[in-house]
Amino acid sequence: MKLSIDSYCYHRYFGEYYAGLQEEIRERRTVWQILERAKRLGCAGISLESCYLPAQEGTFRQELKKALERRNLEVVWAWGHPDGLRSGIDRQAEADLVRHLEYAREIGARVMRIVGGSWRSRPPRWNEHRRQMLPVLRRVVRQAERTGIVLALENHLDFTADQLCDLMQTVDSPYLGVCLDTANNLRIYEYPVEVAEKLAPWVRATHIKDIVAYRGDPRTFGFWPSVPLGEGAVEIPRILEILRQAGYSGLLAIEIDFLHPRYKSEDRAVARSVRYLAGLLEQMSKNMSD
Repeated sequence: MKLSIDSYCYHRYFGEYYAGLQEEIRERRTVWQILERAKRLGCAGISLESCYLPAQEGTFRQELKKALERRNLEVVWAWGHPDGLRSGIDRQAEADLVRHLEYAREIGARVMRIVGGSWRSRPPRWNEHRRQMLPVLRRVVRQAERTGIVLALENHLDFTADQLCDLMQTVDSPYLGVCLDTANNLRIYEYPVEVAEKLAPWVRATHIKDIVAYRGDPRTFGFWPSVPLGEGAVEIPRILEILRQAGYSGLLAIEIDFLHPRYKSEDRAVARSVRYLAGLLEQMSKNMSD
C-alpha cells in the first residue's frame, strides 16, 4: 500500500469552498505545486481531482504525464466531483466519464475513481436507485474494458456498504471496484470498520479520511468535519489491516474535505496526516518482518 494524497485536500486553493462552513481564500495553487508538495512529503502517489484541471487539453495531459513520471508518482484519475452520474440519470455525465477513461489512460493511470451520485441525487428507495445505476455501470464498464482502466466507485454518501456490495456482485467485472472512503459512511451512521470489512474484496482506490462529531444537526455534512488522521473517530489502523489482509496494494490517498475549524491550515493537516500514515505503514512493515 502506497502513501499518497488526494488533491481534493487543496480544494480551497482551486477556488472551491463549502459555503456557510468555510471561507473563500485568495491563494491559489497549481497542479504542479500540488505534485511537488506530494513528492516533498514523501508520497509515492497522488489521486488527482480532474474537475480542477484542463483535462480536455491534450497538451496539458502530456505535460501532466511527464510531471508524474519525473516525480515517480503513481496516479489515480478522479472523475465525478461533486454529483457524478447523478445516481444514474445523467447521460451527459456518462459521456464525460467515458471521455475521461481516455484521459486517464493517457496520463498513465490504471485506476479511475468515479462518483455515482451524492446525498442530493440518491432516490429514497434502493430498488429505484439500483435500477438507475446498474445499466449505466454496465455500459461504462464495457468502455473501461476497452481502455484497460479499472473504475473505482466511491461510497459518496449515496450508498450503504451493503448497497455497494450489491452493485459489485451484480455487475461482477474486474473493471469495476470500489474507492473506499474510510469516513463517508460514518456520516450516514455506519461503522467504518464494518464498512471496510464488507467492501475490502473490491477496493481498488481509497480516500483515507478521519472525522469527528462537531456541532449542530448530525444529519448534516457540517456536523462531521475532517481532522488530521489519527485525531478523529475513524479507526484507521484497523482499516489498514483489513485492506492488507484483502491484498490491497494501491494508493492510500489522504483526503480532507471540510476541515474542522480548529485546524487553520489544510496544508499542515495534510502534513500531520502524512506523518501519521507513514508511521502506521512503517509499523505494519516491521510487524510483517518480525
